[in-house]
Amino acid sequence: MDDFEKVLAGVGSRLRDLRRRHTITPAALADLTGISESTLSRLESGGRKPNLELLLPLARTYNVPLDDLVDAPKTGDPRVHLRPVTRDGMTYVPLTRRPGGMHAHKLIIGPTAGEPELRTHEGYEWVYVLNGRLRLHLGDRVLVMAPGEVAEFDTRLPHWLGPDNDQPVELLVIFGKQGERAHLRARPA
Repeated sequence: MDDFEKVLAGVGSRLRDLRRRHTITPAALADLTGISESTLSRLESGGRKPNLELLLPLARTYNVPLDDLVDAPKTGDPRVHLRPVTRDGMTYVPLTRRPGGMHAHKLIIGPTAGEPELRTHEGYEWVYVLNGRLRLHLGDRVLVMAPGEVAEFDTRLPHWLGPDNDQPVELLVIFGKQGERAHLRARPA
């Protein structure tokens, strides 16, 4: 049995353990994932080989990274290998790996040309300025924020984030579903 087959062979018992830890019945899991009870049973018993189409809804339902389901061989290397994504002059560095719920990112926004274009979307954001100066357009308001300052807002309000000058701005951003809020807890001065 090669390493790939060993990894796949262990998926069934991990799925069964997760279902039991979450105290969920096979019927309820089938309703949540859209995967039939018989397929779930065969996955747990090892009678069906797992694939992404089956594992992704299970990872989402259990709120665990896909890696937790397949338990890929550990290398002994404690470093986290981040996978930044650059788009529209912004670099997103994901700091969380769980599907659903809250997502933390380091966000680096380079100097931009042109006027800000305010956008809306479902969700809630918490923004902490790490380095540089942030210009935050929030509805009719324009705020300039320095390192150490925090803003939180409902993303259904038209907004835009960018540097306040010709230098990049670095942020810690937490994105959440509507209604979820992240609060900075501090003692009174």
